[in-house]
Amino acid sequence: MSYEQVEEAWQLSETARERAGTLGSDPSPADYWAALFSTSELVDVERTLREGGDPPDRIFLKSPYGLRWRSEEKDWIPFRHGPIEPLPV
Repeated sequence: MSYEQVEEAWQLSETARERAGTLGSDPSPADYWAALFSTSELVDVERTLREGGDPPDRIFLKSPYGLRWRSEEKDWIPFRHGPIEPLPV
């Protein structure tokens, strides 16, 4: 369901935010890829490597959601990259 998928994206964003505390004052997207996103079962690794940049600044999840890097804030925020299934009537 879509709500749970949004929550998963926000939880992964929070996990990245917690990791930022260990990275110093100037973290970059590369600091998160190997240690966090590439090993997450939520992440579509192939698509992220193909479309996310080098290093990835857009992380595509297996759901219609993903995370994008905000360079000014130095954090990850969810975005929607795919269609959402309509709720049953």
